[in-house]
Amino acid sequence: MESHYEYELVCIGSGPAGQRAAIQAAKLGKSVAVIEKQRCIGGVCIETGTIPSKTFREAVRRYYSRPGFDQGPHYQARQRPTLEQLLSHVDRVVQQETEVVQDALARNDIKVIRGRGRFTGPHTIEIDGLEGRREIRAANVLVAVGTRPAEPRGATADGEVVITSDQLLGLKKLPQKVAVVGAGVIGIEYASMFAALGVHVNVIDKRPRPLEFLDHEIVDELIHQMRKQDVTFRCGDGVDSIEIIEDGQNEGLIELESGKHIVADVILFSVGRTGATDTLNLGAAGLEADERGRLVVDDHFRTSAGHIYAAGDVIGYPALAATSSEQGRLAACHMFGADAKPMADHFPIGIYAIPEISMVGETEESLTRKKIPYEIGIARYREISRGQILGDDSGFFKMIFNRDDGKLLGTHCIGSGATELVHVGQAVIGLGGGLDYFMDTVFNYPTLAECYKVAAFNAANKINFARRISSKRKNKPRIEVESGPEVPVAPPGKEREHESKSSGKNDGEQPVSGKAAVHG
Repeated sequence: MESHYEYELVCIGSGPAGQRAAIQAAKLGKSVAVIEKQRCIGGVCIETGTIPSKTFREAVRRYYSRPGFDQGPHYQARQRPTLEQLLSHVDRVVQQETEVVQDALARNDIKVIRGRGRFTGPHTIEIDGLEGRREIRAANVLVAVGTRPAEPRGATADGEVVITSDQLLGLKKLPQKVAVVGAGVIGIEYASMFAALGVHVNVIDKRPRPLEFLDHEIVDELIHQMRKQDVTFRCGDGVDSIEIIEDGQNEGLIELESGKHIVADVILFSVGRTGATDTLNLGAAGLEADERGRLVVDDHFRTSAGHIYAAGDVIGYPALAATSSEQGRLAACHMFGADAKPMADHFPIGIYAIPEISMVGETEESLTRKKIPYEIGIARYREISRGQILGDDSGFFKMIFNRDDGKLLGTHCIGSGATELVHVGQAVIGLGGGLDYFMDTVFNYPTLAECYKVAAFNAANKINFARRISSKRKNKPRIEVESGPEVPVAPPGKEREHESKSSGKNDGEQPVSGKAAVHG
């Protein structure tokens, strides 16, 4: 490192990407500093994002879950919890997670500088903190500032009636009616949590269905279960205007583009997030963000300025805490010449709604677009011993296999423990395994892993049936016709179809073929 550089790496932001990059560089013997403007070391992930929202979900789930047995005369109706009761657990976990991150950075001799950083040159960063202003010089910089909620259109987020996801856990009391604008991951997660608490929820989104990137069958099950919790979905409709009604207790009045009106105690805007780069003075470093505040990087997470890297939510998709962490590690490896394999494409996606959802790999819809033949195997929690023990009779599990070679292409689950269960499928996809592995492997019993066994047998039965039908078709004899060329025997059911067309009627019978058992 040149003598006029104080640090070989400075990470702006201490979230998953920043802290992982900092630790990786320290392990390589580099001098590292981390700049953090948030109240908590760990960034938005720990203060207002992943950790508090998932901890809040767990507090709600504990309230929502009921024993799977009759409590007899001692049964008591559930009492509606206060927001203070639910958030007490959140505060404890946030504090503990902050201490874990601080300890990890300290153990690796990483300097933590509290304050707001901005570029004053390609290698210089000015920090405005509690101890005044100072400037540091770095050989390399990682921008890992994350994102913030997009501002509501036509309204101001006041933190009481109109709020963003970062403000939600700052509410003073539990509302009676909530309108969620945006049916993305964050919107659906919080909508399901409030619904589980007995809050009436309206979900509004201009798109025709929520979570379009997920397997459609999984989303259909999610919608079904949320509707049972009194959630109303208003898809294909947008917000035209919002008015705050001041009548003793402030409420929000939403007018939709269709002309409908919705009244809610709280309106949660969850219509995307923008990169928190506007205060970085990127121009001084020769950089420019896109219209959503995001930075463009190459395959090694390097920006157009060769010594400046970016990782995490600030570079866009997939914007997951887990992938952000790995991106930070890979960026540090590349900038200091350490060997590292690129991140695999088959990373899992977890949605911490109630019920929980997770997936890895391909969906039925993506395979259909690619014209890849496939077969599915399913298992339902109500048929799994562990599902009965947990009292979850609505969980649903699906695996997708290549119809030709049996390789596992995708794993999808909705129900208890979905985000944990999916990792077995992730490992098998990564190792190139498939149907044979699940058929031959013994899993602990009773566990939710039994879903893999049940779904594998389900898929194997369908694939074997399809292959038998295909084999029979290939072996059908051809009939010699004296007055003309050979004519193949009509496929099963075609004779009846011809008779129906000749007589001008349809008797409703379906062709007897194996296609009904084969998807894709």
